[in-house]
Amino acid sequence: MTTHLQGSLFDQTDELRLRPLDGIRRTGLGAGAWIDVLPGWLTGADALFERLAAEVPWRAERRTMYEQVVDVPRLLAFYGAADPLPHPVLAEARDALTAHYGEELGEPFTTAGLCHYRDGRDSVAWHGDRIGRGAREDTMVAILSVGTPRDLLLRPVGGGDTVRRALGHGDLIVMGGSCQRTWEHCVPKSARAAGPRVSVQFRPHGVR
Repeated sequence: MTTHLQGSLFDQTDELRLRPLDGIRRTGLGAGAWIDVLPGWLTGADALFERLAAEVPWRAERRTMYEQVVDVPRLLAFYGAADPLPHPVLAEARDALTAHYGEELGEPFTTAGLCHYRDGRDSVAWHGDRIGRGAREDTMVAILSVGTPRDLLLRPVGGGDTVRRALGHGDLIVMGGSCQRTWEHCVPKSARAAGPRVSVQFRPHGVR
């Protein structure tokens, strides 16, 4: 699989380094939901993208939708709590998130799900991470994005104004509080030329 990444002018280094989380900024969404955003949390993110795109054992899935079996429009990988992550900086990121949010969350981040959006045709539909405890409990999902920025959209369940964040090149977003129950999020298809992106979703045990 060949990927072509347009690098960021602000990430011209191969040194993988996490910035302190002290600079993260919280936005309240209502109904007990919030997001924290820290642009450029990881420096050297474009180099990490190249490693993950080439070395992660990506799998393509098919799912039944509307009585048809269709291709899932992105590649996937999942690492459980006992699985070694595909790069040491991801374990460092998971530990840093646990150190920063552990008291508020009440538990550590343990799993990592990876999505590879190869171009603008890849996407994920509106959803909340409500398989498991996220359907009934406040929780957090932290997403580290590497590669070309793609829009992440959020909207209240039942409709309302949409919140848009472009994420890539080492950006971090954390969805917390009731966000998985009271809001939905998606990465829409893009008609514009869109380069590849990998998102890494860190979650507590039992949240999918």
